[in-house]
Amino acid sequence: MDKQLYIEIKSLSDKYASELHSKIDERTEEIKSDDNSHFLIYRVLGISESEGNLIDIYQNKGRFVYKYAGSFLEEAAVLCLKHKFPNGSKTRIPNTLGKKPATYEIDFLNKSDALEIKWRDATTDGDHITKEHTRVKVISQKGYKPIRVMFYYPQREQAIRIQETLKTLYEGIKGEYYAGDDAWNFIKNYTGFDLKEILEKIADERTPVYE
Repeated sequence: MDKQLYIEIKSLSDKYASELHSKIDERTEEIKSDDNSHFLIYRVLGISESEGNLIDIYQNKGRFVYKYAGSFLEEAAVLCLKHKFPNGSKTRIPNTLGKKPATYEIDFLNKSDALEIKWRDATTDGDHITKEHTRVKVISQKGYKPIRVMFYYPQREQAIRIQETLKTLYEGIKGEYYAGDDAWNFIKNYTGFDLKEILEKIADERTPVYE
């Protein structure tokens, strides 16, 4: 395990954990003074006031956790890429096939490899395929190879179908698509760094798993 990379990812995790818990504490305090008149509808549906309060708290917690988890993992993956390919960087290219958006962002451009890093993608929006199709075509026309790396696969049927369509799209344009275990293995093989091993070590130090 690369010591310097571990230190940087650990420091990044400390930063994200601190900001996450600060946001959660702040929102929890705000909820205490919220108007709870909507609890009437919860009660009509058989949810007690105490349960309703917990639902509201954890709904807000969940939104923050999801957002921070995704941003952290994507940034940690880029750190691995940056350590291996110091000349690579986040890049914007003009949209040559339409007016909106004006540009597309490439999470990490390493020579001709245009990597899109996502922690997960659970969208069920059919328009998502069209937008992604255009983005991938623009990248390909620029002379780059689009590579999608998504660490966690969605679990709902419709979202899974969209990912299967996207995989076919990438392959059809001579790009590459990696999801789940394949995504972790891609980062390990591409950079030489085992990101999952690093994250497991940090996770065990912060929140040990008990059998």
